[in-house]
Amino acid sequence: MFTGIVETTAEIVEIVAEGTNLTFRLSADLASELKVDQSVSHNGVCLTVTSIDGSTYTVTAVDETLKKTNLGQWKVGKKVNVERCMPANGRFDGHIVQGHVDQTGVCSHIAEVGGSWLFDFTYDAAVGNITVEKGSICVNGVSLTVFNSHDDGFRVTIIPYTYEHTNFHQLKVGDIVNLEFDILGKYMQKILARR
Repeated sequence: MFTGIVETTAEIVEIVAEGTNLTFRLSADLASELKVDQSVSHNGVCLTVTSIDGSTYTVTAVDETLKKTNLGQWKVGKKVNVERCMPANGRFDGHIVQGHVDQTGVCSHIAEVGGSWLFDFTYDAAVGNITVEKGSICVNGVSLTVFNSHDDGFRVTIIPYTYEHTNFHQLKVGDIVNLEFDILGKYMQKILARR
């Protein structure tokens, strides 16, 4: 389980196709602290560390993951948001994040306002996911609060610290992002749909 509080960014240094899978080698300052078999969130996608070599480590994404996330569009040099699983005795600073992306969305607007940034995202509402005003959303692994919620989109505010310490500073209009909707909202929606 994760919280959506990004620890650092990792840079993709190599991508290797293995059948329908892609193996990514990443460089990160926390690589030496990782362990093989450890689950780590990469842009909100839970992936298993398969090897570690100095300041780099590898993870593999299977075809299903590549189809449902933005990982298939990753390129060498891209920075991704990284978070290790929450320790059992850790603080719960974000919200409950499983590392299971529900669907992708598209960045539709970016504006700098008063030293922070407003990001608008749209998504296919036909999939059945929803946002609620002041609810939680995970965008590329970052725990955020929704506002301007509507049927197929929402807005978030990114403070300068988050902008600089995540890959939000690399996002452009038209970019595809990974979305994990609030787990409590998903359960409530499922319960209400059965009535």
